[in-house]
Amino acid sequence: MHSVGVFEAKNRLTSLLDEVENGGEILITRRGKPVARLVAAEAGFDRAKARRVADRLREASKGVVLAGLSIRELIGEGRRHSAREQ
Repeated sequence: MHSVGVFEAKNRLTSLLDEVENGGEILITRRGKPVARLVAAEAGFDRAKARRVADRLREASKGVVLAGLSIRELIGEGRRHSAREQ
């Protein structure tokens, strides 16, 4: 998401709408302060797309290690670290 001033938003409305239509978000500011957010009208959740992305992430993470630790071990380590901080 990026921001534009009101004046620029008025002058570039068509291109900003094209950007939003392609999945972007625009923060509209007045004197540097946020006043509105331009987002796509269809705010629906695409469950099939989300499932495909999650499947690709799971496939990509198979066998990934960092410093000899698997993803599962790293998650466990993060949880232990978080519990110590509380």
